[in-house]
Amino acid sequence: MNTIANPHQEQDLDRLGHRITARLSSGLDDLPYDISERLRASRMQALAKRKIIQAAPERKTAASILHNGATAVMGRGSKEFNGWWSVLVSALPVLLLAVGLVAINIALDEDGINEVAELDAALLTDDLPPEAYADPGFVQFLKTSAQDL
Repeated sequence: MNTIANPHQEQDLDRLGHRITARLSSGLDDLPYDISERLRASRMQALAKRKIIQAAPERKTAASILHNGATAVMGRGSKEFNGWWSVLVSALPVLLLAVGLVAINIALDEDGINEVAELDAALLTDDLPPEAYADPGFVQFLKTSAQDL
């Protein structure tokens, strides 16, 4: 169906329709009665069909429109997804992100704990003189030797 975006165009079309109607009606007095009655019946049918066509399109509006500068965002306007289901579906990506971040944090903590445990095990199992423990580069030496293993 052809839609008119500009209200001025709709007014222009209405004026054109009135002018055409006036022009056609000006010669109506010269026509015989049976022809004028058929024309009147045809007009009534055309008007009835026009009203049916205009009433047919059903438009749905958004529940809310949020403005932020030059942008507009439509809110949840769908009636099918109201309630807890829509909240769950919209919160699911955030929940998955939080679970992923917690899993990464746990993995990094375990890696740190394992590194310290390896360092302690190397200190306790090696035969070293007591002067080695006082050396500031000793911890660095243990870290690089643990990486070589």
